[in-house]
Amino acid sequence: TDLALMSWKLCIPAGAAAGAIGMTLMRVEESRRSDCGFLGITFPWESKSSGSRKYVFGGNWKCNGDVKSVDGLVETLGKCGPIPANAEVMVAPPFLHVPIVTGTIRPDIAVGGQNVSLFPNGARTGEISAAMMKDMGVSWVIVGHSERREGFGMAGESSELVALKTKVAVSGGLSVMACVGEKLEERDAGKTLEVCYEQLKPLATKLNEDDWANVVIAYEPVWAIGTGRTATPEQAQEVHKAIRDWLAKNVSDKVAAETRIVYGGSMKGKNAPDLLKQPDIDGGLIGGASLKAEFFDIVNATPSK
Repeated sequence: TDLALMSWKLCIPAGAAAGAIGMTLMRVEESRRSDCGFLGITFPWESKSSGSRKYVFGGNWKCNGDVKSVDGLVETLGKCGPIPANAEVMVAPPFLHVPIVTGTIRPDIAVGGQNVSLFPNGARTGEISAAMMKDMGVSWVIVGHSERREGFGMAGESSELVALKTKVAVSGGLSVMACVGEKLEERDAGKTLEVCYEQLKPLATKLNEDDWANVVIAYEPVWAIGTGRTATPEQAQEVHKAIRDWLAKNVSDKVAAETRIVYGGSMKGKNAPDLLKQPDIDGGLIGGASLKAEFFDIVNATPSK
């Protein structure tokens, strides 16, 4: 109303007034990061850079496969047709199979690791450093997956450790998919965002602004992994947008607009199109479906935005 009155007092033509009001509302909604309305018309807010974020899909093969099945999967992926121009793809096999995959995978699919050591090469039995991974042709790494946070008969990884590993990996020239997400009891208690924010805080502390160009956030609702359950597209979008808003408040608007946030809760060929239509879902971290041709059903669901 104040804007309309101001336009009337200044004798601005109606069309110009509407344009001025629209531009002002765009600035207001950008600062508020939410929708604005005027005279019954809603002006929806969208991240200004959402169209420039390239979709990314990671195939997490976990602790699966043998030499024969890995050879077969690489052959299957090689026959799956082109990757959409606005998407990129990586697969993360078990470490023992990395040399097979880097030597035979189609050139437009990158190879990642499922973990990285906090330390450089040295007397550290069982560890694999970022430098070793780079030397083997690995360019990505997954850190902070919920299964590693939980632990395998040992203490799980803390958010602090996940952030340190992320920093080490980025400094070592790797791109990172850093995972966050809540368990079922945390969701039922209404703590989804609280849990995600607590997991993000150490990342914001350890990374500088330039580091974020090589970091993807993977939101993985733990209750949906391997259970056949999945968040609805609306539930997933709500959390993705909240993460983006958190990045704007705690890192920078630039990082919030440019950081890709992917969904990691049982994305499959059937639900991928509806999930990927959401404005803040920029791809997926795929588990079981990445072990078969269905992986490319998901990749090919990439919207042309």
